Amino acid sequence: MTAQEHGYVHSASFDSGTLPVGTIHKLHYEQYGKPDGKPVLFLHGGPGGSTIPSSTVFFTPLHYRIILHDQRGAGKSTPSGDLRENTSAHLVADIETLRRHLGIEKWFLVFGGSWGSALALMYAQAHPGLVGRLVLRGVHTCRREEYAWSRGANGAGRVWPDGYERFLSPLQPHEREDPIRAYHDLLTSEAVSEEEKVAATREWNRWDLTLSSIKPSYEKLEDAEWCRQHARIESWYFSHGCWVEDGELLREERIERIRRIPATIVQGRYDIITPPKTAWDLKRVWPEARLFWVDGAGHSVKDPGVQTKLAEVCDEYAVEEG
Repeated sequence: MTAQEHGYVHSASFDSGTLPVGTIHKLHYEQYGKPDGKPVLFLHGGPGGSTIPSSTVFFTPLHYRIILHDQRGAGKSTPSGDLRENTSAHLVADIETLRRHLGIEKWFLVFGGSWGSALALMYAQAHPGLVGRLVLRGVHTCRREEYAWSRGANGAGRVWPDGYERFLSPLQPHEREDPIRAYHDLLTSEAVSEEEKVAATREWNRWDLTLSSIKPSYEKLEDAEWCRQHARIESWYFSHGCWVEDGELLREERIERIRRIPATIVQGRYDIITPPKTAWDLKRVWPEARLFWVDGAGHSVKDPGVQTKLAEVCDEYAVEEG
């Protein structure tokens, strides 16, 4: 079986459950594919995004056991949108808790897109012996220059000036120099009405969706709960630099930990939200990793060629041993 244009179609999950982590959170997880297959961990974007059944489209059910989980406060995990005990270190620890809970000795493959690529790097650098392979899409490494590009007037705001002006509209003029911090403060303030917060979450997410695809779709803005989760958690993480030092994930000593892990990077040439320079910077410090550019594509897996290339890569890995 090979991947078709629209990816693999899976049957319903063969297992799902809730896993308590820490003192507050409960993670929702689901398993698809072959119960005794090679275990694949799919890490969703955001932070504050979620998994859906079609997150499995890259993986052949003939070979893979696919594990999806919603990160703390996101998707079907509870409490929804909660920022307590919710940092990158917690999410890395949660992956280990999930691995042990599911009785998995070692991940055959860890797959992360966008924010998920940063989390995949963090996990692999913390536990290199537990990761067989890495597939990274739309690379994010939590550097200040990346936030300055995606949320700053002199980056993506120059490509979408009209959209950027709308993105800034919920903020006071004096707050617009640091919109990430201003949004976080607005969305967590007890002095701001719920009506104002709801409106602000839509504008935060409208900007994300504008940058996320060559042909943006705004259907998700109708989902008020997704908007709340995504905006709260994403602004929380970004306002804290995702709790990693600037450039930390690309440092030589961190890359040395994962250098021997087979890895593939797939990057849309016209990705605005996680610009191609980041994928190139990762490739330069990690030349052993493969990098595939997808011409004519932006950030979204639905942009032309992205999903197909990712499925091809996962097909290649599927027939390998170990």
